[in-house]
Amino acid sequence: MIKVTDNAKNKAIQLMSEDNKDGYFIRVGVKGGGCSGLMYDLEFDNTESENDKVFEDNGMKVVVDKKSYLYLVGTTLDYSGGLNGKGFIFVNPNANRTCGCGESFSL
Repeated sequence: MIKVTDNAKNKAIQLMSEDNKDGYFIRVGVKGGGCSGLMYDLEFDNTESENDKVFEDNGMKVVVDKKSYLYLVGTTLDYSGGLNGKGFIFVNPNANRTCGCGESFSL
């Protein structure tokens, strides 16, 4: 399961509304790259495939492809607008190491 904090939910709703993406959901995934080997990927999408895992938490629909799910199980999606950086934050209990910017990790 992927959890969504109130901050992440509110920001996602705001961004989807600004981009006229009504009916879209949050798609999260993992791809190769970054200084730690794996990078988080987040986008707004409106198409599911049969290889997706679908969750709903805190009123938000979250979709993850099966391969990425292995890396993201138990992750919490948050949003920070503070001085140390703005953006979505992945709190991943599976990550052994993360980079300073928080955008990449390794297992």
